[in-house]
Amino acid sequence: MITIQTSRFGGIEVDDQRFLNFPKGLLGFPDDKEYALIQTGEDSAFYWMQAVHRPELAFVVCDPRLFVPDYRVAIKSDDLAQIGLADTNGSQVFVVVNKVDDMLTGNLQGPLVINIATRVGKQLVLSDKRYSTRHPLMRLPSSKRESAVTKTA
Repeated sequence: MITIQTSRFGGIEVDDQRFLNFPKGLLGFPDDKEYALIQTGEDSAFYWMQAVHRPELAFVVCDPRLFVPDYRVAIKSDDLAQIGLADTNGSQVFVVVNKVDDMLTGNLQGPLVINIATRVGKQLVLSDKRYSTRHPLMRLPSSKRESAVTKTA
């Protein structure tokens, strides 16, 4: 276990097997290459992908097929080779999740492909027009929405 600092949870212990390495970083974050994958709850579909060296940098990620069952990523052999794979067996795909109003959206055009064995990953940029950077995943229940109205005495 390794302790890392986060702005959301303070210091947390992370199992060695939960660290991911993105040798080229992520789009917009080329210098942040090491992340910890933190499960948000025992039965949750969502994870925090926390930058190891920047407590303030974290992304919510999920397996997109939980929400878009027919989602498929065509991965070039060069991209697979960069993360040490000959084919897609042994890979895991995640997408970055954002909250837009009362909707959770996923960046289906910028999936994260990870070699499960080595935990090395790469962010792809897809040109498939079926998907968007803000593809609707799910509407938040009303109890999870932030209200602009508060009750006063």
